[in-house]
Amino acid sequence: MICLGIESSCDETAVAIIKDGRKVLANVVSTQIPIHKKFGGVVPEIASRKHLTNIAFVVKEALDNAGLTFKDIDYIGVTYGPGLIGALLVGVAYAKSLAYALDIPIVPTHHIEGHIAANYLTYEELKPPFMALVVSGGHSHLIHVKDYVDFDILGKTRDDAVGEAFDKVARVLGLPYPGGPEVSKLAREGEFTYDLPKTKFENYDFSFSGIKTAVINIAHKEGEKLRRADLACSFEQTVTDELIENCMAAMKEYNITKVALAGGVSANLVLREKLQKACKERKYECFLPDLKYCTDNAAMIASAAHYNFVCGKKYDIKDKLDLNAIANLKIGE
Repeated sequence: MICLGIESSCDETAVAIIKDGRKVLANVVSTQIPIHKKFGGVVPEIASRKHLTNIAFVVKEALDNAGLTFKDIDYIGVTYGPGLIGALLVGVAYAKSLAYALDIPIVPTHHIEGHIAANYLTYEELKPPFMALVVSGGHSHLIHVKDYVDFDILGKTRDDAVGEAFDKVARVLGLPYPGGPEVSKLAREGEFTYDLPKTKFENYDFSFSGIKTAVINIAHKEGEKLRRADLACSFEQTVTDELIENCMAAMKEYNITKVALAGGVSANLVLREKLQKACKERKYECFLPDLKYCTDNAAMIASAAHYNFVCGKKYDIKDKLDLNAIANLKIGE
């Protein structure tokens, strides 16, 4: 079965073609980072307009790369939430029109379920159940993946997501957008010398607003004396420690011995190394997605759509044209 996947939830216009959920035939991503960098972050209206300009060309490039035509596509998987509503609507509208014209099924797909499925593209042997540590610009979740379409949220952020915190700390340190890679680059030049707060709850929720505020206060207080590299290093080490500690505690309580990292921040080398080390000490299995599948892409969406399709997941849409984008879509819906 051949799936054409479409992802447009933020500032990447992405299209991929996947066979049987795990074999990538084409994976094309048109990034808007150079456009939004001058604004210090994503401007939703600009992102939506660029998706409109790019999507038809990206679809054609994906088909050409795969050596296929529209007639070879069996169904379409598309991100319908969560994300920027205008950006989502571009992908959803294109997917609906294409599914209608080709008279093939359309499979609405959750963006975070796509990030989790990125691991299926990297590891052919990976099957549920396992723990997913989802870390991105908008999400920080601990999810028990019971089956391909059955998810149980064990913990989530109560305020800033970890990727969002990286971006805000980058601004304070005078670093360009996107902030995550820039903070990590600067951190490699520093040492863990600042004592920053970690938040603990009775459950496995996260909170990164406190450490973000602490970084801002330190930067304002020290001014020109600020050791920028040390503060970046201290921040990165502290937030990754909090993520790992929560993840390991949840895995122990729920007797889960496999963990998969997912989301844009899963490209963070410190987090990847720490998760591998923690799993090795406890004899857990650790799965890290290939770096090309960490940030937003359509291959992961097509993979998740495949399992939604073959598992017969039902959606509250009577017809292809009834599908709508949902900006704050909850996982499992």
